[in-house]
Parts: sequence; C-alpha cells; structure tokens
Amino acid sequence: MKLLKTIFAMTAFFQLWGSSSQAQLKTGDKIPSFSLQDQTGKTFDINTVLGKQPLVIYFYPKDETSVCTKEACSFRDSYQDFQKYGAKVIGISADNVASHRSFATHHNLPFTLLSDPKNEVRKLFGMPKTFMIPGRVTYIVDKNGVIVHEFNSLRDGEKHVTESLAALQRMQ
Repeated sequence: MKLLKTIFAMTAFFQLWGSSSQAQLKTGDKIPSFSLQDQTGKTFDINTVLGKQPLVIYFYPKDETSVCTKEACSFRDSYQDFQKYGAKVIGISADNVASHRSFATHHNLPFTLLSDPKNEVRKLFGMPKTFMIPGRVTYIVDKNGVIVHEFNSLRDGEKHVTESLAALQRMQ
C-alpha cells in the first residue's frame, strides 16, 4: 500500500510540475496549420509561407527574460545568415501582441513574433513544460512543412541559433 501511495504521489508531482513530451512533434512530422497575431497585430497564417521557404519556428517562455532575450538577440545577430538560406524566423510565446511589439522594438528584432496567449499552437506542437515553465524548442521546417530538425534546451537559448543554422546548411 505504501508503494502505491508513493507511485501515486510521484505521478501527481510529474503531472503538476512537468509535462510529457510524448505528443511533441519530432523530425519527420508535418507541422500543423495555425494562425496567430504577430507583433504588429496582423494575423499570420502559416499556410501563406508553407511551400515557399524553409522555416525556423522557435518557442520560448517569455519576452524580456534573461535567456529569452539572449536567444532572440542571437537570432537577430545571425538574421543575415538565415536570410542567406532563405529561411523565415518565427518566435512564438504566450506573451500578448503589445509585449511582443515592445520586445521587438527594444531589441531591434527583424523577424516575426507570434502571440499564443491560450497556448493553442504550443499544444498543437506538443510542447513540453519543466516545473511549469513553458519549454524552449526550435523546429527547422522544410518548404513542404516537414520538420527536419528539432532542438530542445530550456537553458541554452543561444545554441538554438547554431543548431538552426547547421540544420539549414545540411538542407542545402
């Protein structure tokens, strides 16, 4: 009986503080259709860019936090390299449009930030959580909407950029 109580307690702990990534999209999966508002308040529909160019879609926890800012600025600083590969960079978090607008302006971010306040797209991708913190995962998607690489690291935001560029180079 004590073993059962321990197992139940551990299960409850992981359900509350962590999230299984069993449903998380992986390499070889096709990304789902979605549309969200960008930092200017315009609706961005992923279907308008599929079939035209590779995509770098990165999910991050929150605007203006330390690691998220380093990650976004690293994408900014390498933006010309992404353009060289013809890739569109898209950042997604639960922050609202006004927060994204401020974040993009404050750090001169030249790429699209999408607002997912209800975490609907995050759920479509099966994004993991760690201790109730939304996960930080980057997906490299080919022109056909198929994931060719994914990178998951909550702590190393800047490595998302180097991983993305290496994946884009392999696609050439």
